[in-house]
Amino acid sequence: MKRALQMAAARPRLLALLLGAIAALGFEPLSQWPLALLGVAGLLALLARAGSRKQALMLGWSFGLGHFALGLNWIATAFSYQSALPAWLGWIAVLGLSLYLAVWPALAAMAAWHLRRAPAALILAFAGAWTFGEWLRGWVFTGFPWNPLGQALLVSYGQPGAARLAPWLGTYALSGLTVILSGLWWIALGRFRQDRRLLALLAVPVVLQYWPAPSAPVKAGGPGAPFLLVQPNIAQDVLNDPEMYEANFQRAAQLSHQLVPGQGQLVMWPESGVPWYLADGYPEGYYFDTYAADPKLARERIGRVIGSESLLLTGTVDLEIQSGKAVGARNAITAIDGRGAIRGSYDKAHLVPYGEYVPMRGLLEPLGIARFVPGDIEFWPGPGPRTLNLGKWGKAGMLVCYEVIFPGEVTQAGHRPDYLFNPSNDGWYGSWGPPQFLSHARMRAIEEGLPVLRATTTGISAVIDARGRVLQSLPSHVAGVLAGRIPPPLEPTLFARFGNLLSLGWGALALLLSVVASRRARG
Repeated sequence: MKRALQMAAARPRLLALLLGAIAALGFEPLSQWPLALLGVAGLLALLARAGSRKQALMLGWSFGLGHFALGLNWIATAFSYQSALPAWLGWIAVLGLSLYLAVWPALAAMAAWHLRRAPAALILAFAGAWTFGEWLRGWVFTGFPWNPLGQALLVSYGQPGAARLAPWLGTYALSGLTVILSGLWWIALGRFRQDRRLLALLAVPVVLQYWPAPSAPVKAGGPGAPFLLVQPNIAQDVLNDPEMYEANFQRAAQLSHQLVPGQGQLVMWPESGVPWYLADGYPEGYYFDTYAADPKLARERIGRVIGSESLLLTGTVDLEIQSGKAVGARNAITAIDGRGAIRGSYDKAHLVPYGEYVPMRGLLEPLGIARFVPGDIEFWPGPGPRTLNLGKWGKAGMLVCYEVIFPGEVTQAGHRPDYLFNPSNDGWYGSWGPPQFLSHARMRAIEEGLPVLRATTTGISAVIDARGRVLQSLPSHVAGVLAGRIPPPLEPTLFARFGNLLSLGWGALALLLSVVASRRARG
């Protein structure tokens, strides 16, 4: 091991690659946040010694490659659940995606290198540049802001750690703060021989991480609506098998029978919760299953499952019909009451490239690049975030699956919900993907000051309060239900009012301060 480290030190790019992988261990499922800080601290040390902007660029790129390749290993698992492409191609996809995502740490490192004259200047410059880089990563080419650095600060299910600052910073600026905390460790570990008092800097992140959080959210109104959240634990290899549709439905239905007798509840099923088309008006051939030949009868059957006083929120698929033929589909959430009537719906707006549609389809399909989900039609996006007013069940914000990873894009402008509902199917993503998905849901709860209820097919399902604490959860590969009352929201946070402009403002301030520090060092 010692020899390997010596070899890495002699090859800065190899060391940066290793540091990036070490930093990725700060995320779920390992959650070793000190390693995230140490990895970034090591990168800062390398940047301080870099001899050119090109070397700084390549150090940041190597760090990003190691960071994303390890953190996104769960993507490779998705390839084992489809037949259009060989499973081994999953690892090529992880590498290819990581090669692209590493561009953003590379650009941040190059930008920060120009202000390296003093440690404080370098740290602040890298914090500001990293903030802007993550924001760009969140929207360029539809965006993929997976595992933002600040998310490593989540300590445990019950302790948000320094991530509790997200309402005043936003996720992207929280990542900039993480860089600053890493910089304190770089200074302390690199210069303590000259001044042992610098070792006190090591305690700053620890204090921020474990400072006691407020004991309870501030209630807005009375107790929330009663809910029953269902995790049916339907394996991915049978979820889309038409021969298993009825068995899958019965599994969710049986779990839903745990309703409190005589008391209406908001029942929550996951993405792909109902396998049949429930909307009226499709050509007869699309109602393909014996148990759903008539959508009205299918909805009434669902109504009998939940009871006359209850309401179901469930993942469904709707079709777009033109000239008697399906030309597109919508990944939807549908609200169905106890009489079998549809009370509202939401169409997923932020679709997964190569999962729900193929970018540059005309170019890639001849090469054999297909979607991972079954079917020969693509999904169409909805108009954007939407709040459904469900009457006595409150106002629900809707997020299907990976829509929960996008900071500042989870609520409808001018229509703040009481809570966020996030149905998902995480059965594709092995052991690393589901806990990382849950971390994203926690960050949205903290930023927006809204509880999040997350129902998944195989786990991890959870009830998250408005401060990001997991109140209830079901582990992966376990069938079960969560029941209680929806946690109350907080008053709109600073981030809820200003969105990602808040993060960019903090990033700009860090860059401005770095320029000031650099000029002082020069003079």
